[in-house]
Amino acid sequence: MKISLLISTYNWPDALDLVLLSIENLTFKPDELLIADDGSTDTTIDLINAFKKKSSIPITHVWHKDDGFKRSEILNKTIAKSKGDYIIQTDGDCILHPLFIKDHYSLAKKNRYLFGSRVSLNEETSATLFLNKKVKFNFFSTGLNKRTRAIRISFLSVFYRSKTELSKKIRGCNISYWKKDFISVNGYNEDMTGWGREDSELITRMINKGCVGKRVRYCGIVYHIWHPPASKTSFNKNDQIQKDATLNKTIRCKNGIDKYL
Repeated sequence: MKISLLISTYNWPDALDLVLLSIENLTFKPDELLIADDGSTDTTIDLINAFKKKSSIPITHVWHKDDGFKRSEILNKTIAKSKGDYIIQTDGDCILHPLFIKDHYSLAKKNRYLFGSRVSLNEETSATLFLNKKVKFNFFSTGLNKRTRAIRISFLSVFYRSKTELSKKIRGCNISYWKKDFISVNGYNEDMTGWGREDSELITRMINKGCVGKRVRYCGIVYHIWHPPASKTSFNKNDQIQKDATLNKTIRCKNGIDKYL
């Protein structure tokens, strides 16, 4: 199967630079890299273009004009251009463990999505990352919150069984799924603008369709760079959309990826 690594980003080129450096350190590389850009300025665009010139991975950068938080829309536009069978998704502020892709690949199974946690780098540590361009961490590294999430003992992941319930641990910075499953539920719901619930609402519809979820634990590690919390002004609206999808057992959203296919 062909693997597409998907990264969403918005106007934080220093963080994206570290993420791209961590991609170069991957022991198992994706077949393509997709960058979903929610309207970043030329600084980010120049960074991506420079990375394209030195990377052996085919890169597709999809950008649209900055019109507020429209992550769902740019993710749909980007996935519509993907060539892989399987999407592994993270964010532009998450440094990847060298075995991140391999771990998701090894656990991929028909009719199943995967979800993992993130190791949080504290504020003090995050402030020094950009100067040192540090992208390698382990359990003993300083400045880690949720330190046990940095332990990689991949065979322990077999003890986490697939489930049909939605987990509260769903994070868009560490999920993977089959592209055909994504298309079948019409992708992200673009009625959800602003921060909050867009990833878990997508997964809710996949569950309604019959997909099961498996937690990626003791492998599939990402390190999240600290930043101030996002505005939650749209959270209540988005939360209600997710609740409606659960109550109505919705499979396909109306305002989704089909318009780009």
